[in-house]
Amino acid sequence: MKADSLRTIAAGLLLLSLAVLAGSGQQAAAPVAPAVGDVVSGLYSLVSASGGTMPDWDKVRALFIKEAVIVLRTSRTALTAFDLDGFIKDFVDFYERPFKRGETTVVPKDSGFTEKVVRMKVWEFGDMAHVLVLYEAMITGFPMAPQQGIDSWLLVRRDGRWLIAGATNELVTAARPVPPELR
Repeated sequence: MKADSLRTIAAGLLLLSLAVLAGSGQQAAAPVAPAVGDVVSGLYSLVSASGGTMPDWDKVRALFIKEAVIVLRTSRTALTAFDLDGFIKDFVDFYERPFKRGETTVVPKDSGFTEKVVRMKVWEFGDMAHVLVLYEAMITGFPMAPQQGIDSWLLVRRDGRWLIAGATNELVTAARPVPPELR
């Protein structure tokens, strides 16, 4: 048989099998759960908001296990440990706090805030994952360059879904440049 004939037969069999499956009442496969990197990058999108809007904190909360522990750099010299409610409250407070530089004062809930992934490194093993993220954060309209930082996310898979179990955070500075893993 010629190759063209074989391709025609194969295409016909494929169409026939699809028609049989469609007529048998079988449903399409369930959607695949987001990959680890998609969960983490999605969080950065969720905590960002344009001026006059606030993030959907319920959607943010849904990405975490309820027992999550998040340790963040809350100033240049302090780290603060949060449970999930404390993490979200800290973000709400940030959105409502005025920031002043020179003659300019902005409030993130009015002007907007963006946190975006610059680079990411994902490692998975069974039902656990570790994600390192180089990110940039910026308050819209604030006369300051975006702040870079490194986030370290720990995730677990529960019921086929990746959820954040913990995080730590550090700022990038001249004395603490971006690590080689994220360059």
